[in-house]
Amino acid sequence: MSDIVSDVKSAKAASIELSVLPTEVKNNALRAMAEALDASREQILEANAADLEASKAMLDAGEISGSMYKRLKIDGSKIDGMIAGIEDVIGLPDPVGEQMSALDLDDGLTLYQIRCPIGMLGMIFESRPDVVPQIMSLCLKSGNSVAFKGGREAANSIRVLFTILRDAAATAGVPREAFVLMESRADIGTILGLDGYIDLLIPRGSNEFVRYIQENTRIPVLGHAAGICHVYVDGSADQDMAEQVALDSKIQYPAVCNAAETLLVDSAIAGSFIPRMVSAYEANGVEVRGDERVCALSDAIPATSEDWDTEYGDLVISIKVVDSLPEAVDFINSHGSHHTDAIVAEDPRRAAAFVRSVDSADVFVNASTRFADGYRYGKGAEVGISTNKIHARGPVGMEGLMIYKYVLVGHGQVVKDYVGPGCRPFKHTPSSEDYPYRGE
Repeated sequence: MSDIVSDVKSAKAASIELSVLPTEVKNNALRAMAEALDASREQILEANAADLEASKAMLDAGEISGSMYKRLKIDGSKIDGMIAGIEDVIGLPDPVGEQMSALDLDDGLTLYQIRCPIGMLGMIFESRPDVVPQIMSLCLKSGNSVAFKGGREAANSIRVLFTILRDAAATAGVPREAFVLMESRADIGTILGLDGYIDLLIPRGSNEFVRYIQENTRIPVLGHAAGICHVYVDGSADQDMAEQVALDSKIQYPAVCNAAETLLVDSAIAGSFIPRMVSAYEANGVEVRGDERVCALSDAIPATSEDWDTEYGDLVISIKVVDSLPEAVDFINSHGSHHTDAIVAEDPRRAAAFVRSVDSADVFVNASTRFADGYRYGKGAEVGISTNKIHARGPVGMEGLMIYKYVLVGHGQVVKDYVGPGCRPFKHTPSSEDYPYRGE
C-alpha cells in the first residue's frame, strides 16, 4: 500500500531531476502522453462510464451538484481537447532558465534574474478528470513535480488518465516518482501538513472546498474561492451587442466559474433593454431574478439580498438596475469575487473608467466573461484561475508554475571593495550580456 508521505518526499526529490531535463526530452514525453491518450480512448471512456453510473446515485441523493456531474463526463471531443491541450504545451517555449532581466552591478559583475520551477505542487480538485492531463503537461514542461487528489466521483477516470500519462512520460525519460496520485480522502489532511515538501497547493472546486484548503494549511494556495462574475450594460451600449454578450456570458457553459451570475443595467436604458434581455434569457431556459425595478419591467422573480452574493453555477441569473457607472463599479467590487467582470459600452471614456476601477483579475470590454480561460488566453492549458494578488493572477498557465532566482556572475569581486571611503560605485545599468548557463 502506498505511503503518501513517502511518495511526496520522493516526488520532491525527483523535482530536482525534472527541473534540469532538456527541452527535447520534455517535448518527447509530452508527445508520448498525447499519443497514449489517443490510443487509450476505449479504456478512458469505460472508466468514465463507471464513474458516471456511480455518480448518478450521488446526484440523486444530493451528494454532488448537477454542475459537478456535468463536469465529470468525458466523451470523444473531451479526449480530443485533452490531446490538443498537450500539443499546445509542446509548442510553448521552455521557461526553465529563461532570462528575465540582467543588470551590471559593475564591469564583469552581472546579476541575472532567471526563471525556475516552483518545485513540488499539490493539485486538489473535484470532478473534471480532464484536469489531470492539463496539469501534468504543464508541470512536466515547467519542471515541477505534482501530487494529484481528485474527488471520489471521478476516481476511475482519474486513475486511468494518471496511469496512462505517467507511464507514457516515463518511456521518454521522465522520472516516474515526479507524479503522485492520492486516492484516499485522508490523504488531503495529510498533505495539508506537508509544508516542508509541498511548495504550492492549487485547489479547484466549490467555494467551500477551496476555502477549506486555504484555511487549513500553511502551504501557499493559488486559486479562487468563488466565481461571482458580472456584466454591466452601460447607457452607451449597443443593445444588440449587449444582449449577445450577456447571453453568452450566462448560457454558453453556466456551470463554470467564469459564467456571469449578475447582470447590471444602467437605468438610462433599463426600460428598453431589460424586457428584451429577460425574454432572451427565458427563451434559453434561464431563471431570472431581479430587483424591484427589474420586476416592474418584466416577469422576473423578486431577488433576495442573498442573490447578489451567490454563484449559481446553473441557468439562473440575477439582474439589478443601477443609476451610474460608479454605482456599478462599487456593486461589483463589493459583491463580486474579483474573478471576471465585463462592461458593454460604446463610450471609450466610460469603458476606461470601468477598467481602471474594477478590482478583478479579468476585466473585459464588449466581450463575454467566458473568455477568461487559460486556453483562450493562449497559455496552452490552464492550472487554474487565481483571484489572489500574488505571483500569478487570472487564468494561470505555465508562468504560474514558475518562480525565479537571482544568479550573480563575477570575476572574483569582493564586497569590501564597495564599502567605505573611496569605495567603488555600483553601476546598476542594464546589461547586454546573455545568461551564460542555460545550455542543456
